[in-house]
Amino acid sequence: MSLLPLDDPASPPPPQPPQPVEDGRRRPRAAGATRRALCLFPVLLLAVWAAVDWHAVRDGTALLAAADPWWLLTGLLFSYLGSVAAACVRQGAIPDRLPPGTLVASQIAAGAANHILPASIGAHAVTVRFLRRQGVPLPRATASIALYSLVRAVAKTPVVLIFLLAAPGAVPPARLLPEGRTLLMAAAGLLLAPAVGAALFAAVRPLRRPVLDFVRTALTDARHLHTRPARFLPLWGGAVAAPLIQASVVASVGTALGLPLTWTQLLFAFLAASTAAGAVPAPGGIGPVDAALVLTLAGYGTPLPLATATVIGYRLLTVWLPLLPGMLVLSALVQREQL
Repeated sequence: MSLLPLDDPASPPPPQPPQPVEDGRRRPRAAGATRRALCLFPVLLLAVWAAVDWHAVRDGTALLAAADPWWLLTGLLFSYLGSVAAACVRQGAIPDRLPPGTLVASQIAAGAANHILPASIGAHAVTVRFLRRQGVPLPRATASIALYSLVRAVAKTPVVLIFLLAAPGAVPPARLLPEGRTLLMAAAGLLLAPAVGAALFAAVRPLRRPVLDFVRTALTDARHLHTRPARFLPLWGGAVAAPLIQASVVASVGTALGLPLTWTQLLFAFLAASTAAGAVPAPGGIGPVDAALVLTLAGYGTPLPLATATVIGYRLLTVWLPLLPGMLVLSALVQREQL
């Protein structure tokens, strides 16, 4: 009985299984191509939007050509200061410590995304993505979005009340009340939203546990945040400052154009218009707020051409001029995997 050799040097080596090196290389290449596509997508949206709304850009530039450039620059600074206020509220709404510089950059990018999707969906989506990249669990990230929205809505009430008490003659309270379809939409939203939510919670069983986890996390974080001055001070301070900063953009543009109104009237004109049109979901509030602001300024005695020019200038300083830098910041954050 002969034994066969275990190794035969003359025989060819057995075939080796394919190595996963090529797959490993293809995956980073595919991920890089996807990331580059995501970087270019915001810029493409910007180009499409500019082509659709080119008349507003052209007319606004022509109307503002004779305005005071220093006041317009002041309005632009107020516009960017709004991102800092939003970053303060975002940090105050979450227990985790976030990097300040990247947080402000994410809010600049979120402001650009906010002008694409209605009802702040774009800004919240960018923020949730940023928080997830920072290691924040999804329930806590979504709970911070809910707290951010609630605080921003609640904090506007004392601001309006202060204006009413400080200058009751200059800020008639009747201007705060929405009219017609806006009032009907607001009432329908207040009544239908809780009913729809309760119906979904009762009918769809898979939603119950995530909803309960979300509510539990939101209540726990809100209670914990309000025991820490380093959180609730920027939370409420930024929420109070945000509408005043936005109104200051309108006041700066009105001053640059020489509107016959005081700063108090200009500030309250924006507060009243944004309150009246807040029930209509639109990208960045564009449309309802503009119409309400023109009517409010005209109600104060401003000539209609000047009121229209003020609104166009406000949109140029808060949408068009910051939009390209915001989209570039958004693309850069995606490229650096911060989003």
